[in-house]
Formats: sequence, structure tokens, C-alpha cells
Amino acid sequence: MKTKHYILLTFIAVSLCSMAARKAITADDLVGTWKYLISDVPPEYESGFLVFEQKENKTVGYVEAAEKNEMQGLTVDQDKVTFTTENQNGVFKYSFVQKGDTLTGMIGSQYGDFPITAVRQAKK
Repeated sequence: MKTKHYILLTFIAVSLCSMAARKAITADDLVGTWKYLISDVPPEYESGFLVFEQKENKTVGYVEAAEKNEMQGLTVDQDKVTFTTENQNGVFKYSFVQKGDTLTGMIGSQYGDFPITAVRQAKK
């Protein structure tokens, strides 16, 4: 009877460790260029690129469309990616969930909240 309990407890412990070891994204998983599309905005604002780079053991980036805007407060927590940018049109808050090579989320501004999707581009 003790052997059955021991096997059951071992199985539960291994299962819990396996669930805890699920792969969470890290900032390194973002490095590269991502093409984004924003829904429900004028055509001149609907697409551009998110560029994530590794500098001095830190992930940094910028949003490139009509102009290049540095990402501020970039955080990666599990599969969530957040940052802000600022330009002459105001402050923009980006919030994404990463699934593989796709980022899906919202961009918030003084003009409202808009759906945004970004897809990782192939390395050149």
C-alpha cells in the first residue's frame, strides 16, 4: 500500500514540476522585426514595424512608421508584452499577448483603443 502512495505522490510531483516548467516567453524571444496592423484607424496610421533589439543584456526597441519612436517601459511578463511610445500626437500604450510569431493586443491613445496585430518578419 505504501508503494502505491509513493508512486502516486511521485507522479503528482512530476506533473506539477512539468506544469511549472512550461515555456514562458522571455524578452529574448521578441528580438527581431515585427510588421504590425492597427484596425479602425486612418490608412496612414494602420501599419509599420516594431523592432526589438538586444543591447547590453537588455531588450529595447522602437516603433517605426512615419517616424521612429523609442519604446519606453518595455516589459515582458510570461506571454504579455507592454510598452509606451510618445510623439507629437501624444502617448501610445501598447499591450500584447505573444503566441509564437504573433503579437495580438491593443494600442491605447487619447483617440481611443484600437486592436493591433504584429507578425514576426523573416530574418534577412
